Amino acid sequence: MSFLKTTDAEGRRVPPWQLVLRYVLLLAVLVLTVGPFLWQLSTSLKGPGEDIFSSPPKFFPSDPTLDNYSRVADTIPVWEYAFNSLKVAAANVVTNCVGAALAGYALARLRYRGRGAATLAFILAMLVPVEGIIIAQFTTMRDLGLNNTLLGVLLPGSIGAMNVLLMRNAFLNLPQEVEEAAFVDGANVWQRFLRIALPSVKGTLAVVAIFAFMGSWDDFLWPLIVLSDPENFTLTIGLNYLHGTFANDERLVAAGTIIAVLPLIVLFAGLQRFFFRGVGEGAVKG
Repeated sequence: MSFLKTTDAEGRRVPPWQLVLRYVLLLAVLVLTVGPFLWQLSTSLKGPGEDIFSSPPKFFPSDPTLDNYSRVADTIPVWEYAFNSLKVAAANVVTNCVGAALAGYALARLRYRGRGAATLAFILAMLVPVEGIIIAQFTTMRDLGLNNTLLGVLLPGSIGAMNVLLMRNAFLNLPQEVEEAAFVDGANVWQRFLRIALPSVKGTLAVVAIFAFMGSWDDFLWPLIVLSDPENFTLTIGLNYLHGTFANDERLVAAGTIIAVLPLIVLFAGLQRFFFRGVGEGAVKG
């Protein structure tokens, strides 16, 4: 049992039963979170001759095929919908990273009257449910002539309150002495922001980018309300046709789900080394 001997962060020995319990709980969480995705992937690779409702269920396809993915593209213009979603999500990442960084730095570092009230306003904005303001958003987009446009999909989520608060906390964790030294050397506020503060919070920017992309890519309710032209549909709305027209063919639904999830996996894989730095970063090397 020597392989079960380990210590915690404070150097105290962890009993074997606690270690086993921890791994069992981690395995259970893994099954609950990753299991549905793996099952959808397995279903999307099964051919029409396989029974996907067999009992007991078969996880591995007996004759894997990619035909379901081509059938999705033949059923709906999935790549056009995906491109629409990509345009909205990419623009949402840019606006959130730029806007949240600027607002977060202003709340954390600048001194002006009403800064506390502004911070409170962002906190209160997180408490308002989307359903409570969606009618006001729709009428605003209609008055601006942006209904049925991708710009109308983008604007309401262009800067998220949570992202602003994340950036504010990241800037607050930076050592203030470095910026004060730069101020003494003659650096203005833009130079301190661009050259000192912003490079030190790359991890939090990655968090904001991932949250912004996921929120925009997965959004279904708002695009469904504001869009009416099928040419402007995003992927989440377009995939809904698979449920309505081919409700009995779960293979197509599973293939469409994998197509929708794949960009999120690629994004997280590319930014994970920055993501796990989190908001605890900010140390400046001398």
